[in-house]
Amino acid sequence: MAEFDDLLQTLKKAAAALRETEVPFLLGGGLAAWARGGPETGHDLDLMVKPDAAERAMKALEESGFRIEDPPEEWLYKAWDGDVLVDIIFEPSGGPVDDAMFERADELEVHAVSMWVMSLEDVMVTKLLSLREHEVDYESVLEISRALREQINWDEVWRRTSHSAYVRAFFYLAEQLGILHERRAGMSESDPSLASR
Repeated sequence: MAEFDDLLQTLKKAAAALRETEVPFLLGGGLAAWARGGPETGHDLDLMVKPDAAERAMKALEESGFRIEDPPEEWLYKAWDGDVLVDIIFEPSGGPVDDAMFERADELEVHAVSMWVMSLEDVMVTKLLSLREHEVDYESVLEISRALREQINWDEVWRRTSHSAYVRAFFYLAEQLGILHERRAGMSESDPSLASR
């Protein structure tokens, strides 16, 4: 796992490489949450690009000294800056990176560099919809939710994700832990239909 300061230095390096080659990108994942006051992340660096820009992004990073990896997954490329992994994501869970995602983003100062940062709703949607039977890890989404709950439009996240049983389970858990106060996933204890169960 990379040190947080190493992630930030790699972010600066990657952002400069993409800017020089005029590849539009969004900062995504845990660092997008951190840029808004969320917890530090020790995982990897997520950069979101449109599908038609993914190969250009990969080449730009390679020309800047990153080691490129073409993984079996068809929704991202991987690049390494020493021990820091950069995911170039173009088809996250929830749909491809598109103009609408860029329009929902905010331009923020991230470690003294101005860049476009994915909206918190998009961060949560992509993280929640990536939950699968063999990849059920609520730690990061609970941490982000607890730290930034007042900044997130939960109705929008629910509308875009509630078709997933894993997301409904997350909402129920977050409600029971007192992170979310409006009940969306859980039934009211005073619901008369519960009496027959």
